[in-house]
Amino acid sequence: MQTANERNIFLSTTLASSRDRRVALAVVGVSAALFACAVPFATVPLTPVPAFVASYQSMLALNDLITAILLYSQFGLLRSRSLLLLASGYLFTAVAAIVHLMTYPGVFAQAGLLGAGPQTTAWLYMVWHGGFPLLVLGYALLKDRDGGAKIRGSVGGAILASIIAVGVTMSVMTWVAIARHEILPIIVSGGHFNPTLVDVASVVGFLAIAAPLLVLWFRRPHLVIDIWLMVVLCAWLFDIALSAIFNAARFDLGFYAGRLYGACAASFVLAALLVHNVQLQAQLARLLALLRREAISERERHTERERLFSAVVESSNDAIITKALDGTITGWNPAAERLFGYTAAEAIGARIDIIVPPDRRAEVRDILDRIARGEAVEDHDTLRVHKDGAEVHVALSISPMRSVSGEIVGASKIARDVTEAKRTQQALNQEIEERRRIFETSQDLILVTDTRGNFVQVSPSSMTILGYRPEEMIGHSAIEFIHPDDLDSTREEMRAARHGRQMRNFETRYVRKDGQPVTLTWMGTWSEPVRRHFFVGRDLTEKQEAEARLRQVQKMDAVGQLTGGVAHDFNNILTVITGTIGILGEAVADRPELASIAKLIDDAAERGAQLTKHLLAFARKQPLQPREIDVNSLMVEAAKLLHPTLGEQIQISPLLAEDAWTALVDPNQLTTAVLNLALNARDAMPDGGKLVLETRNVYLDEGYASMHNEVAPGNYVMIAVSDTGSGIPTANLDRVFEPFFTTKEVGRGTGLGLSMVFGFVKQSGGHIKIYSEEGHGTTVRIYLPRSTGLHQIDAEAPALADIQGGHEVVLIVEDDPLVRKYVITQIRGLGYTTLDAANAREALDIIDNNERIDLLFTDVIMPGPMNGRHLVDEALKRRPGLKTLFTSGYTENAIVHHGRLDSGVLLLAKPYRKSDLARMIRQALSSGGSAN
Repeated sequence: MQTANERNIFLSTTLASSRDRRVALAVVGVSAALFACAVPFATVPLTPVPAFVASYQSMLALNDLITAILLYSQFGLLRSRSLLLLASGYLFTAVAAIVHLMTYPGVFAQAGLLGAGPQTTAWLYMVWHGGFPLLVLGYALLKDRDGGAKIRGSVGGAILASIIAVGVTMSVMTWVAIARHEILPIIVSGGHFNPTLVDVASVVGFLAIAAPLLVLWFRRPHLVIDIWLMVVLCAWLFDIALSAIFNAARFDLGFYAGRLYGACAASFVLAALLVHNVQLQAQLARLLALLRREAISERERHTERERLFSAVVESSNDAIITKALDGTITGWNPAAERLFGYTAAEAIGARIDIIVPPDRRAEVRDILDRIARGEAVEDHDTLRVHKDGAEVHVALSISPMRSVSGEIVGASKIARDVTEAKRTQQALNQEIEERRRIFETSQDLILVTDTRGNFVQVSPSSMTILGYRPEEMIGHSAIEFIHPDDLDSTREEMRAARHGRQMRNFETRYVRKDGQPVTLTWMGTWSEPVRRHFFVGRDLTEKQEAEARLRQVQKMDAVGQLTGGVAHDFNNILTVITGTIGILGEAVADRPELASIAKLIDDAAERGAQLTKHLLAFARKQPLQPREIDVNSLMVEAAKLLHPTLGEQIQISPLLAEDAWTALVDPNQLTTAVLNLALNARDAMPDGGKLVLETRNVYLDEGYASMHNEVAPGNYVMIAVSDTGSGIPTANLDRVFEPFFTTKEVGRGTGLGLSMVFGFVKQSGGHIKIYSEEGHGTTVRIYLPRSTGLHQIDAEAPALADIQGGHEVVLIVEDDPLVRKYVITQIRGLGYTTLDAANAREALDIIDNNERIDLLFTDVIMPGPMNGRHLVDEALKRRPGLKTLFTSGYTENAIVHHGRLDSGVLLLAKPYRKSDLARMIRQALSSGGSAN
C-alpha cells in the first residue's frame, strides 16, 4: 500500500501548484486568442490535402495511444477506477482516429475504406468527439485526491476488459455509421456541412465537453492531471468549433485550424506525463547519488572500525579458535569475531556447530577424531556459516592442543577467509575457459594488440583467413599485415579508441600470406586497465564479390519487372485519358481556348504512350511481330533514314556481308534499335566522325556461351553499330542498359534508348554486347538468332571439319583473366604450346626470356601505357621475324577507321568460334612476314 509520499510521485495524485495553474491558463489564453483570430476566416477554402488528414490522424492516434499506455501503467500501480476510465478515453480516441482515417474519403480510397458511406466519416467524427468527453466526465466524477475508488480484482484483467470494451464500442459505432447510415440524419451534402451538423456539433461541443470541464473545475482540490485535462477540453472545444461549426466545408481554413487544435489537445497530457517522467528520473538520480554518498560514508566508518580493531588484534589477523575435543569453543579472538559475526562472549562456551552448516557436521566430528589421535590438518578448504546465515569459504589449519602432561585436550584452529579468493579464482577460470573456446571456435579473426600495435594474441582462424599461423603473427606489428592504403585509417581508429571512444566498426584490408588483399569489417575497442586493443574481424572478400554479382543480376531483373509493371499500369491510365480526351475535344470544339487545352492533354498522353513503349521494350513485354527479314536490306534503309538525321559532319559507312543470313525479328523494332544506337553515336561525336553499320554471320560456340550464361551456342546474325566518338567511361559500362541512366545533360535524353534496345534484343532471343574506350569510340553488337535451323548443322560441319592445329609456340596477351583462360584452353586444344601475359610489360619480359615464340596473339585495347599496337612495335624491334595476330572487341572495320591499326594487319574480331581462331592462327603463321 502506497504511503502519501509514494502517491505524490504520480501525476494523477500530485496536487497542482500555482505554477501549474499559471502555465495552463497561459496555454488556454494563447489558444483562445488564436481561435478568435481564426474564426472570421474559418470558411476560407484552402487546397485539399488528403495527406494532411492521414498525417494528422496518424500522429493523433500515436500520441493518444502513448498517453493511454502511460495512464494504464499508472493505473497498474494505483488501481484507481477513475484513472482506468481516463486511460480508456485516450485509447478510445486513438482507435476512433484510426477508424475515422480509414473511412475518410480521398485518403486511401475515393469513398474511404471499410465500405464507408457518404455520412460515415461525419458521424464517426461526432462519435469520436462525443465519446472522449463522456469518459473524462466519468473520470472527473470518480476521482479524488488519492485517485478515487480502487478495483479489487486483477489489474491485467481490468486493462484487458477496458481494451475489449473500447474495441467493441468502436466496432458497433462504426457498423452503425457504415451499415445503418440510412437511419442517421444527413449532415454532409456535396462536401459541405448542412445546418444539422452545426446543431449537432454545438450540442456535442457545449454539453458533452462543457460538462466534464465544469465538473473538473468544481472537484477540488485540483491535481496536476486535472489542470491539463481542462486545457485539453478547451482545445477540444476550439477544435470542434473551428472544424465543425464555424467552417463551411472540408479543407477550408477552419477544417485545418481545428485539427491543429486537436493535435495540441492530444499532446498536452502526453507532454505533461513525459515531463513528469523526466522529473521522476531526475529525482531518482538525486536519490541514487544520496545513497551512494551514504554508502561511501558507511564504508569509511567500517574501514575506521577495522583499523581500530586491527590495533588491538592479539597476534594474527586470521581467526584463531580453540575448542575441546567435544566441540565446545574455549577461545575466540577478535579476527574470529570479524569472520563469523559472533562476539567472544557469544561464542565461548557454545558448540562449534554454531558456525558449521548442518551437512558439514560429520566432517567436524571426523576432524576432532583425527585430532584426538594426534593428527594435524593443514590447509583444509571448507564451508562455514556466518552469524547472519551467509556462507563463508575458509581455509583451516588445525593442530592438537596438549596439556602439560602431553595429553591431547583440545584443538587449535586457524581459519582464513578465502570466499573472495574462491569467487575470483572461479570467475577467472571461467573467463579463461570461455575466451579459449571463443578463440578456438571463432570463424572470425580475433586479434589483441598492445599500445604499439604489436600482436599479443591471435585466434587460430588467422590460418583460414590470412594464411598465417598465430605464432607467425604474435610479436609482430600489425603494420606488416595491413594493406598500405589502409594504414592511416587504421591508426586513426586506434587513436580514437585510446582517447575514450567506445566500440567502433570500420573496414580494413589485410594482406594474405599469398599476397592477395582481404577486406575485413572490424569491431574494435580499447581497454585502459590492461592497455590493450581488442579486435574482431569478419572476412568480407567473397561475400562482397558474390553480392556484387548477385546485385547486378537482381538489379536488372528487378528494374525490368518494375518498369514493365509501371508501364503496364501507366498504359491503363493513358487508355482512359486518351479515350476521354477525344470525347472532351469534340464537346469543346466550338470553344477554341478549351479545345487547345484538350489538344495539349492529348499530346501529353501521346508522349506518355511513347515512354511506356520504351519501358515495355526494356522489360521485354512489348508486343513483337517477328518475321523473317533480310538484315542487309533493313540496314540499307536505316542508312537512308540516318543521312538527313545525323548531318553532313558524320560519315555513314555500311559494311554488309554479302551472304548475311536472314533473322526472325520484328523489323520495326530492329529499325528503331539501330536508329537509337545511331543517335547515341551522333551525340558522342559533336564535332563529326564516322559511323559504321556492319552485318556478319557468326557462330557463338560453347566457350563463349560459358562466359555469358544467357547465350545459347549457335548461328547468329551480327549487327554492329560503331562510332569514333568520345567513348564510355569504364565505371559506367555496367549501367548503360539501365533505364533512365544517362550521362547527358538535362534535356538531352531520357536514358531509355539503350535500355529499349537491350530489352528488345533479349525478348527476341538474342544477345547484346558493348565495347568502348574513352577517347576512341564505341561498338554495340546485336546478335540475332538465324531465322531457320534447317541447314545450321550442314553449314557448321565444314567449318568444324576444316579446323587445323599445329605445334608452334603462341604467346597470348589478354588483360581479361576470363577471356585469357578461355583462349589458352582453345589454342592448347589445337595442339599449340602457349605462353600468356596480362599486359604488354609481362609480354616483353616473356619475349626476352624465351628462345622460341612463333606467334604473338595480342588484344588491341589493354590497360597501361602500352596497347597492343605498341606491344607489337616493341616486339618486332627485338624479334624482327615474329608473326603477329591482333584481336579486339570492336568490329574489324571500326578498329581500322579508329586509326588503331594499319591496313593489312591480321585482326580476329571478338567473339570468335574455334574454327575462326584456328584459321587465323594458321594464316598468321603462314604469312610471308610479320603481320604489322
